[in-house]
Amino acid sequence: KTLLNVLLIVLEAEAPGYGNLATGRTVTQSSTFGTWVGEQAIDFNPGFIQPSSSCSSTTAQTNPWWRVDLHYIYRVSSVVITNRLDCCPERINGAEIRIGNSLENNGNNNPIIPAGVSSTYICNDMNGRYVNLFIPGDSRFLTLCEVEVYGEGNLATGRTVTQSSTFGTWVGEQAIDLNPSFIQPSSSCSSTDIQTNPWWRVDLHYIYRVSSVVITNRLDCCPERINGAEIRIGNSLENNGNNNPICAVISSIPAGVSSTYICNDMDGRYVNLFLPGDSRFLTLGGYDEISRLVSA
Repeated sequence: KTLLNVLLIVLEAEAPGYGNLATGRTVTQSSTFGTWVGEQAIDFNPGFIQPSSSCSSTTAQTNPWWRVDLHYIYRVSSVVITNRLDCCPERINGAEIRIGNSLENNGNNNPIIPAGVSSTYICNDMNGRYVNLFIPGDSRFLTLCEVEVYGEGNLATGRTVTQSSTFGTWVGEQAIDLNPSFIQPSSSCSSTDIQTNPWWRVDLHYIYRVSSVVITNRLDCCPERINGAEIRIGNSLENNGNNNPICAVISSIPAGVSSTYICNDMDGRYVNLFLPGDSRFLTLGGYDEISRLVSA
């Protein structure tokens, strides 16, 4: 029997122009004007032809705001704002972009980034889960036609995980539960049954350019069981994603050691760990992290 043990997967990727951290996240705004709901600011449609169907807007109020919850903490490198084309571009004047981890005052007390003349605002890797747009003042509208957030953070957390089989309670999601399981691997690792060609896959939901993968091997025993595992990245689900291009083949990783595998900006939505051979287990630890750096 061979058991593959992985305790940490880190993917760093660069995705200029796509890989928007805001996409698919939870949006809230202080009020809603008609059908101009907050989610329309992150729908990939700038609304130049019909803004009412694809831009967000509050009603006229004091201190209107819009917020996206990224669900996890990221180092935000930039925020891109698209203003409406049809009228009244001055309404956005004075808007503050705030990034942080607090929901005090609906997140509008978080640190502010300075405004610029461009629609791209550099955030210098500010840490934050919440990104707010806030306009101080009376009788103000806040209208947004597109908001894009770029930065670095763990993309695996909260994503969709699938594995070829499950050993007992060692479900695939335990590989991304932020618990490395150095003390009790059985409580927060994933594992397949013993089988031919076991695999584990995370769906990142969107396409990213993956530059590197970092894998930390288990500490408690049997580090050689990881030998021969393939890291595969791509957009196809043919053969459960295991036919996607190979980033690297893991020759060996000492116990408890992290190894980095360079993927040279491979494009991919799916990241697989695939262990070819008969009578093999695939076990992944509970602190698998997929992160990326994206720039607008």
